[in-house]
Amino acid sequence: MKNKEYLHETSLKGQGKPHLSVIIPTLNEIAYLPQLLDALAVQTRLPDEIIVADAGSKDGTAELAQSRGVRIVPGGMPAVGRNAGARAAKGDLLLFLDADVLPPPEFIERVLEEFERKKYDVATCFIASINGNPLDGIICVGTNLYFQIIQPVSPHAPGFCILSKRTAHEKMGGFDESLTLSEDIDYARRAKRHGKFGILSSARIPVSMRRVGKEGLVGLGLKYAWCEIYALMGKPVRNAPFEYEFGTFGPANVSNRLDFIQLRKLHHQWSKVKSSMQRSIRNLQEQLGR
Repeated sequence: MKNKEYLHETSLKGQGKPHLSVIIPTLNEIAYLPQLLDALAVQTRLPDEIIVADAGSKDGTAELAQSRGVRIVPGGMPAVGRNAGARAAKGDLLLFLDADVLPPPEFIERVLEEFERKKYDVATCFIASINGNPLDGIICVGTNLYFQIIQPVSPHAPGFCILSKRTAHEKMGGFDESLTLSEDIDYARRAKRHGKFGILSSARIPVSMRRVGKEGLVGLGLKYAWCEIYALMGKPVRNAPFEYEFGTFGPANVSNRLDFIQLRKLHHQWSKVKSSMQRSIRNLQEQLGR
């Protein structure tokens, strides 16, 4: 497809509407990126530009994006890619999406209207499962509830969907590229300090549950629990006692199979995480006891 199918030309600026740049960090996302580009092409409010920040994909991701008229810039880890895309973007608003989300046709129109009406500087939205299976639905409901509860203490914004004013993004210095994990939580925390941050309720972003399908619900949950403890202590995650994969995902697995717990893998992960987690809990208890 040609550029014109993805770009909502700058005539909108003449109507006083903000210029919107969609930024997608990628690494070997050939199984997911085409569906996202298709979804963006049929939005009721089209993005003004789409930028893919590619971290050296070997599966044809960058070539696919280029063939669809999308601008390509060099990327890296998610924080690096998002920042690189933001620097190249022309938009007043920056919508950071991961390749494995699938926004419904009215998604951009709805979130922009609410974002502007509530005068947010940075915002995210609740999540939904792409495939709609029951287990994934329960996970999404629990995640959304947790986001609501934790906001006053520790603002959260899943990196796969963050909407920012360019001015706010630049004022914060963008995403912290020194972090290996939870750079999105750090971004949300700083966003709240520098401006108005919130969760949009007008639309939900369907996201792949591919990590659950690949790593198992409990094993992945332990990793996230470790990160959450650090987040509650206000500590950035620059090193983690476990592997967190990027660029290794093929087509989505079904996450409600009987082997989703994956006990052998869980035991191996737990042995590495346990001592670090215990230290973090003790530190958190000491801080709360002060």
